Amino acid sequence: MKKIFILTFFIIGSFAVKAQELNWHTDIKEAITVSNKEKKPLLMFFTGSDWCGWCIRLQNEVLKTPEFQKWAKENVILVELDYPRRTAQTPEIKTQNAELQQAFAIQGYPTVHFASAESKDGKVNFKGLGQTGYVAGGPTAWLAVADGIIKSQKM
Repeated sequence: MKKIFILTFFIIGSFAVKAQELNWHTDIKEAITVSNKEKKPLLMFFTGSDWCGWCIRLQNEVLKTPEFQKWAKENVILVELDYPRRTAQTPEIKTQNAELQQAFAIQGYPTVHFASAESKDGKVNFKGLGQTGYVAGGPTAWLAVADGIIKSQKM
């Protein structure tokens, strides 16, 4: 009986943890649709997930924290634009990410752009709200910078 109770507890717990995970979009068109529907700006995270030390540090110190998760669910639509060296990507994602890297003139990682966007006649128009990168001081310091960007230009 004890084993069944413990097993049930872990199964229910795993669903609760899964429910709290954030939805990071990798398809920009899908993210734009959600952004416009929910009237929230895009948070576009340009990262080298498997090689960039500062990107990994930003992930661990900020983006994976409960404070960030709560803030993100209330304020932004998350988009991960990854440029890995060892992880395979589909040709469509590689092409999309390369185009966005060029459009936003990304020269270093991590870079986080906040933007609103709309699709018209198959073309996407972005309105940049601001950008940041790694900010020392954990989630409180990073979120203060992010709030300053998005609160000054509500959609």
